[in-house]
Amino acid sequence: MIEEDLETIKALREKSYAFRHLEQSHQELEVTLENLTRRKILSPEEEFKKKNYQKEKLAAKDTMMKMMKYYQKTGKADFNTG
Repeated sequence: MIEEDLETIKALREKSYAFRHLEQSHQELEVTLENLTRRKILSPEEEFKKKNYQKEKLAAKDTMMKMMKYYQKTGKADFNTG
């Protein structure tokens, strides 16, 4: 990660509840997926949940990246995720 990204993340953590919430959700999903990945066999239901967790994690990361680009371009932390 480049220095500008680190500064942007720090600023968004301070200024944006939405960013903090997405970051926390992303981290929680990471832990959940790590726990599922450690298991050798998953039931069909667990496989389904794993796929959904992966999609949610990716969506959170995509939104955080959009927020970062918006902040870098405008200096505003009030990105509309809708």
